[in-house]
Amino acid sequence: MMPKKSRGEVKRRNGAAEETVPPKRAVEEVECPLRFHSPAELFASLIAPLSPEQFFVEHWEQKPVHLRRDEPGLSRYYRSLFSLSDLPDLCAHDLEYYRDVNVVRCINGKKKVLNKAGKVKYPALNKLIMQNKATVQFHQPQRFKDELWRLQEQLESFFGALVGSNVYMTPGDSQGLPAHYDDVEVFILQLEGQKHWRLYTPTVPLASDYSLVPEDQLGSPTHDILLQEGDLLYFPRGTIHQANTLPGHHSTHLTLSTYQNMSWSDLLLDVLPGFLSESSRTDTRLRQGMPHRILLGACDNADLRRQMAAHLRHLADKLEAGTGEMCSASLKRDFIMNRLPPHCPEEQLNPVGRLPQLQDTVCLTFREHMLLTVEPKHRTTDESPEMAVFVLHSLRNQRSRHMMSEGPQGSEGPEDEEGLHVSAGLQFPLSHLGALQQLQRGEQLPVTDLLLPGPEEQLSLVVALWSESLLKAL
Repeated sequence: MMPKKSRGEVKRRNGAAEETVPPKRAVEEVECPLRFHSPAELFASLIAPLSPEQFFVEHWEQKPVHLRRDEPGLSRYYRSLFSLSDLPDLCAHDLEYYRDVNVVRCINGKKKVLNKAGKVKYPALNKLIMQNKATVQFHQPQRFKDELWRLQEQLESFFGALVGSNVYMTPGDSQGLPAHYDDVEVFILQLEGQKHWRLYTPTVPLASDYSLVPEDQLGSPTHDILLQEGDLLYFPRGTIHQANTLPGHHSTHLTLSTYQNMSWSDLLLDVLPGFLSESSRTDTRLRQGMPHRILLGACDNADLRRQMAAHLRHLADKLEAGTGEMCSASLKRDFIMNRLPPHCPEEQLNPVGRLPQLQDTVCLTFREHMLLTVEPKHRTTDESPEMAVFVLHSLRNQRSRHMMSEGPQGSEGPEDEEGLHVSAGLQFPLSHLGALQQLQRGEQLPVTDLLLPGPEEQLSLVVALWSESLLKAL
């Protein structure tokens, strides 16, 4: 059951008591115990008293950790991130079942979906919570809650990876989801009430997909934890887990998730095709024909493997020596096109100050929201592709679409020659790469120090970046 109602929180209809949502708390300023001065400081304050160094050496991708907090200030801040009492107001945002909200309950180890059709109406949603003891799973609340936007935007800069979130609201003596494992690194923040968690040994360590796990395959829990308000729980992807509330205690918790499709395997799949293609243009060995009749299975298998291994070792030597171009374009584009925009008023995303001049010293304005890729200038051509530098950024990304699986956020931008949508950004000749890397590395830099042929190119570069709101003159 939900918390006992006082101060008029129980109303009666035809003599029967009817539960309603707790009254909306008066808006109050909540002192923030987290440090938002930089992404690194934010993460350090999020996992305190554990140090980031200890966390990454002992826990990241290895084993869970439960951080118990008995700090009233932190508990108040957690409750300000999301509360059960926020639901009535949020339901006024044209929420839809499945897209924005899932209503679920685990019964006898099976997930039962209780979603209705169409728009989410608060009275019907509240009825499902109270009468069906259902869990409400709210997808990506950072689209509506400013403080979550602020938190996740900085965490995306810290990890260099997308950070999604879900909020789970569960009444007392209930369970929303059966035992399962995920393909993401998970940080649980207990916002309200308490929740009982059981974690089990992974059957697929560092799993790359989601899967339910039958009860008879779970074994004994490795961790049996009661999360209280203000607590944090971390566990690696692949960790089997399930959680339930105890009688008389409801729960609201926030799940922050990251590092989906961010393994070495993903990076190699992104980098190697381009690296191999580029290497074959300058390396005769890679352009030599394969043994004849190999596709018919007429080649000795052991000999084929030896030859393949020799080519791979040759490529590895080139990669280590830095004699080939290593470009990670797809992963970079996916990240920058889908991450949250900067947490700031919209007017701050306009060009800052006056137009830069040649005698100025300049610096980047949104360094964490900009990245460089080296890619073919034209995607479809009969000639050898000419490489160019692309400056991509997330300043025009739409917060309302963050992590909503509707395609890249840049999909309202221009199209390339194949009709594919491209993210916001600029394109420069490959000769500008060194100057752009200078700006990325340095806090402040005189325009005349940029590694470009002359004043015209130097000024053209900084003006282009300024017009895209990526640079300012000091």
